[in-house]
Amino acid sequence: MVRALSRRDITEPFPVQQLVVRDALAGHDLLVQSPTGSGKTLAFGIPLVDRIEPGAGYTSALVLAPTRELAGRIVEELRTVADSRGLKLAAVYGGVGFGPQIKAARRADILVATPGRLEDLIARNVVSLDKVRILVLDEADRMLDMGFKPAVSRIVAGTPRKRQTLFFSATLEGATGQIATAFTTDARRHTQAADKSAKADIEHRFLHVDSQSAKLDHLVEQLRDAESGSTLVFVRTKRGADRLAKRLRTHNLEAVAMHGDKSQGQRERALARFEAGEVSAMIATDVAARGIDVAGVTHVINFDAPEDGDSYTHRIGRTGRAGRSGTGISFVLSDQAEEIRRMAGDLGLSREFEGATGNWVPQPQQQQRQQGGGSNSRRSRQRRRRSSSSKAKASR
Repeated sequence: MVRALSRRDITEPFPVQQLVVRDALAGHDLLVQSPTGSGKTLAFGIPLVDRIEPGAGYTSALVLAPTRELAGRIVEELRTVADSRGLKLAAVYGGVGFGPQIKAARRADILVATPGRLEDLIARNVVSLDKVRILVLDEADRMLDMGFKPAVSRIVAGTPRKRQTLFFSATLEGATGQIATAFTTDARRHTQAADKSAKADIEHRFLHVDSQSAKLDHLVEQLRDAESGSTLVFVRTKRGADRLAKRLRTHNLEAVAMHGDKSQGQRERALARFEAGEVSAMIATDVAARGIDVAGVTHVINFDAPEDGDSYTHRIGRTGRAGRSGTGISFVLSDQAEEIRRMAGDLGLSREFEGATGNWVPQPQQQQRQQGGGSNSRRSRQRRRRSSSSKAKASR
């Protein structure tokens, strides 16, 4: 396995791998808090491949992932080390036909799956979980955000009580932490010691935008910047992604949209064009972008504001990976300024935010809301935020 890794020029472990590989090899359950792009796939993949014996004739290890893109990426990342030990890998996810996946799943020593498709295969008696020795939950927080908790709970309950569980998440707080504790036994806990905002690798910019309609002009300007390379643009809704890609084409900028309503073939073609540099930008929703791991993304643009600090970190973390530099740009409307200012402060980005918007004069309507800000006004703003958040979640 070491020789297989060296052929990929992997000779030194990433920090998260240094933290967890020894405990995983020793058979301990793990709770690992680590951001996207940190090298966590090999952190669980190397011990998993080392501990599973090939040719058992059944699924010995199961990796659950929130999206089909991430499931495919995990298989690609583990292929070399799995081949070095003669282990068979398979990925199963929705959006494609059952036939090829059924054939691959029946022969797999290690199965990588999204919860919905895995339950379909279990119901068809294609996959059995009663001999799973190692269970990995990757990006567990996002699986819960996407509403997979009931399915994940059923799947975990179908595995043997005596198993090793490796739980990887960007956060281990709140509901995610409770689930993590319930799924593991005497787990070793590891948190990757890293600056949450990854300021050493990423330049963070906050750009004042006068109106929603003005965002397009700013985006066009950014994409036409000679220094811009592969650019990932985040929006909140699937309709917004399609609409923005279409509007960019009217400015002679080719863009592709990535969201959950696209077929697997459409998603793969869009990703291939983006990776090849054939398009100016990929327009994605938060959920669709999970699992997109494209080397060389130079810019991430928050066309629509992220819901919270975790979403900001997940989005901007798509650039500046593996020690490379990158740029994160967030468009900020006047009625979002205070909310984003607080988020920036929590992320240690107050200087970046104030440097861009410190002398910002609110628009007249915003001033009127602030001056007339009684309890009814505050309740109205709270209702709008809740409604916006609910619509964003439903749109995914």
